[in-house]
Amino acid sequence: MTSATARTTTAARTTTACAPPAAQPSVHVRALLTWIAVFGALTAVQLLIGPYVEGLPMLLRTLVITGIVVPAVVYALMPNLLRLRGAVRRRIALPGTEPVEQDRTP
Repeated sequence: MTSATARTTTAARTTTACAPPAAQPSVHVRALLTWIAVFGALTAVQLLIGPYVEGLPMLLRTLVITGIVVPAVVYALMPNLLRLRGAVRRRIALPGTEPVEQDRTP
């Protein structure tokens, strides 16, 4: 690696490391989004696989349903809901005005 490449790589790392982290929504907004995601996922999974697991004992039925719902919420639904929320907040911000103030977690 040449010294110019090393300087460029180091500068890129420094620039990336200094970027401020994206602001997280307040705990109340996260709770609402989580509730929406969990409610929707539980309803869909129960409608789809409910007939197949209805003969199982309650604990095993709960294990199967939560084994499907929790990863779906954590890895698919919540990131997409947070991304959608960010897009809506950016769209609401009018051109030529101050950017929307970021939510602060207490």
